[in-house]
Amino acid sequence: MKEMTIFIEGMTCQHCVKRVTEALLKAGVEDADVEIGKAHIVFDENMVTLSEISKALEEAGYRLKS
Repeated sequence: MKEMTIFIEGMTCQHCVKRVTEALLKAGVEDADVEIGKAHIVFDENMVTLSEISKALEEAGYRLKS
């Protein structure tokens, strides 16, 4: 399992936190502690890539900061 903090653009409220959490979990992230602008995530690199996580965030209307 890999743990990391990612930074997310476009989040402004608690509704955003809920949408991002749902998108991350749906993408295959094991655990997500989401706050406005960032998330601490735990995921299995063999099951989901950072690129797939980024795509899931974009589909939900947010962007992973690089």
